Amino acid sequence: MTLTSNQSAKHQGESQAQAKGTRYERAFERFLWKSRLLVMLAVVPSLLGSLVLFIIGTLDIVTLAIDAGAYYLVGGQPDIHDSVVPRVVLAVDIYLVAIVLLIFGLGVYRLFVSPIEPAESHPASNPFNVASFDELKDKIARVVILAVIIEFFRAVVDITFETPLDAIYLALSVLALAAALFLMSRAHRSHHD
Repeated sequence: MTLTSNQSAKHQGESQAQAKGTRYERAFERFLWKSRLLVMLAVVPSLLGSLVLFIIGTLDIVTLAIDAGAYYLVGGQPDIHDSVVPRVVLAVDIYLVAIVLLIFGLGVYRLFVSPIEPAESHPASNPFNVASFDELKDKIARVVILAVIIEFFRAVVDITFETPLDAIYLALSVLALAAALFLMSRAHRSHHD
């Protein structure tokens, strides 16, 4: 009889230790789950950076429009024809970087914190709907590639050809960019089929 009561007391002591262990384990797991909110340190600055870049790009375009209006209506301004295309391309480049930050911020929030309710009603192909980290990287990579291409064209606008070989290098560069865009769109199509 004493053996049974000793076993019962031992079993009860083990149950209490397990309950105490699982209580600490549950508390630690709650802490671990809430630590995912650390990504907000990346989400909020990304969204703020995106907003700042959208404002900068828009102000650049507005300034360009004012300069163009002043050139054509008032006259006497320096010739804007040499600066229009580079300024527009720079603004587009700024917008693309802003979009990268926006996709990154919303994608990280959606993956690590919580789904975004209004985005759920849009198709999965929407740039802001990401289902995995790989999909987020893929969408960001496509926009970054476009930004690099825009930057390439901005550099090309100012190029002066000193030899025929320079023109061949430019043509090969454009061909390589076209091939990259083709492969990127083909990979995107096969990924969604």
